[in-house]
Amino acid sequence: MLIRRLTPTLTLLAALAACSTPSSERSAGTPAVGTDTATVSDSPAPEPLDTTAASVTNAQSDTLKVVRTRHLFSSPSAPDLFQLVLRGDSLLSSEATFTITAADGTVIFREALSSADLEASMVYEMTKPGATRQEREAYVRRRMDEFFAAKNFRTPAIGPKDSYQPGSLDRAGRDDLRRRSGTVSFDYLVGKEDRRRIAWSPLKKQVVRLGGVGS
Repeated sequence: MLIRRLTPTLTLLAALAACSTPSSERSAGTPAVGTDTATVSDSPAPEPLDTTAASVTNAQSDTLKVVRTRHLFSSPSAPDLFQLVLRGDSLLSSEATFTITAADGTVIFREALSSADLEASMVYEMTKPGATRQEREAYVRRRMDEFFAAKNFRTPAIGPKDSYQPGSLDRAGRDDLRRRSGTVSFDYLVGKEDRRRIAWSPLKKQVVRLGGVGS
């Protein structure tokens, strides 16, 4: 008789115990709704450098100097951003990255230059043997300040009297560029005597290097 009376009571206690079990125990192994599952792999891969020179800097390198200007180049109406960024341990042992970025944010040109490339032409300005470190650093700064001088931009990119000179642009591309009066070229010096000249080719849809220009 005692067992029969206790049975309903025990059943009620067991049911109450089951209801009081923490929700975290009941849902063990089931992920919560709305959990952020983003990982590092979800981030877009960085754009590779389109330069033939190997980089000597890393993400921790200090930015020593930045020079930039805006000038019409790949578009007749929206100026591009020309930028030269010098990074490294010192002005005399660093790397400069020259980039041209279109108005829509696309990097259309990138080239790596060493600080030695910027300093080399100093030899033509020296009036005495040797130069102090301060003089060399000052020259590198000045070269960067003058890198995007107005005189280095030319319109049209190829004049009607300019003779053909071999470059990275074939004759068909050059003839097309020559027919466009609103095109712009940019000249810059690398090292002592390597004067380079680039322009945007509407036909090729890319920046091309022009050969030497003669009359």
